Amino acid sequence: MKKCALNCYIKKVNCENTECRLYIDYPEDLNCTSVAIQKHGSMTLHQIGDRHGISIVRTKQILDSTLNKLKKTLLKENTI
Repeated sequence: MKKCALNCYIKKVNCENTECRLYIDYPEDLNCTSVAIQKHGSMTLHQIGDRHGISIVRTKQILDSTLNKLKKTLLKENTI
């Protein structure tokens, strides 16, 4: 867990570092993606969409795009 996330998790206070790439505007999980994963483990597309305020379909589109980019990067590096 990232140091700033660990600090918020131990103190049980919402993270205010909106510049952090793990920041999410979701106070239930202390505004931190890392804390959300620590608390809930794997999440469904519905849960992720709720946290980001987007639809399940949009969440799936983002997931597919991310996986395609990762696959292209791995293929480029000849690791697959």
